[in-house]
Amino acid sequence: MQSFESKKAPEALGPYSQAVRTGDILFCSGQLGLNRETGQLEEGIEAQTKQAFKNISYVLDEAGLEMKDIVKVLVLLADIEDFQTVNGIYAEQFTEPYPARSAFAVKDLPSGAKIEIEVIASY
Repeated sequence: MQSFESKKAPEALGPYSQAVRTGDILFCSGQLGLNRETGQLEEGIEAQTKQAFKNISYVLDEAGLEMKDIVKVLVLLADIEDFQTVNGIYAEQFTEPYPARSAFAVKDLPSGAKIEIEVIASY
């Protein structure tokens, strides 16, 4: 097993790796809309969603992968009413064939975030 840490993505908020590779699969921990440079969450669901995807791309890059290598996405929302907004931004991130995806609302997310996105990618 090999772990990856990008200096561009926010540091882990706990005892976990940003991503772990086993065989030809990369498991990426959930990313919030946290900007590493400011140490703050971006304002609003649109900005947090875009930042979360940037953070994911930074981790993928560190592991030698790209967004097109994602095979599964898990989207956690603090408010299911944000689903359509997130879905529009999500659609801009991928081309066909789209990765498999799950999306649902949860009671709370770390640091008061509005969204957390976790991905699995393949080499």
